[in-house]
Amino acid sequence: MKRVIVYPDAATVAKATASRLINAIGDTLAVQERADVVLTGGTVGIQTLREVAASPLVHTVDWSSVHLWWGDERFVPDGHADRNEGQAHEAMIAHLPVPAENVHRMPSTDVTDSPETAAALYLDELGQHGDPEFDVLLLGVGPDGHVASLFPGHPVYERSAAAVVAVLDSPKPPPVRISLGITALNRAKRVWLVAAGEEKAESIGEALRGNKHYPAAAVHGTIETVWLIDVAAASKA
Repeated sequence: MKRVIVYPDAATVAKATASRLINAIGDTLAVQERADVVLTGGTVGIQTLREVAASPLVHTVDWSSVHLWWGDERFVPDGHADRNEGQAHEAMIAHLPVPAENVHRMPSTDVTDSPETAAALYLDELGQHGDPEFDVLLLGVGPDGHVASLFPGHPVYERSAAAVVAVLDSPKPPPVRISLGITALNRAKRVWLVAAGEEKAESIGEALRGNKHYPAAAVHGTIETVWLIDVAAASKA
């Protein structure tokens, strides 16, 4: 099932998505022992995490039963400003009682100098935790319609069936990245695509019409696919 929910502006997108995420995690933990959540970066994605940490509902969740993953990561050293996990830690994780062993960061260049090895290590990390069917997977959407680090026309998006991939020549800097592939993204139960801004309107419109040149059109949840976007981003849908 695909739904599109349109909010007035980016700030409201972030606040509404945060409330939705907290409720989804709570509902998940009511029926199973753990919840697996995939985080995203980007302006709206990181603001969503800030809103989670600031929400009065945050204390309704048993965070010790939540596992956090990433859809993609920039292959740079630990502590680098480009790292999604560092931004997420500052915005949300540092403020919540999530056990350190439940935070599954993608390897940095401090772990290995090979992005292919980093991808293999993350694949192994997923396997050690039962190859989870993620309960909620958050994805930002770029102006070109990319999600995670899967870009339109890029060989990694067009031809790779791997669950975790190394992206060596990203058209958006930094050029080397690690990403979940389409197969792993589409294993998620709930896929939420979160975006705001008029510069994304054309690619979002095409993706919503099913044009799979845009990776955003190729991702879907096994239970639901929800687009959480603002009026500007929805203007050409």
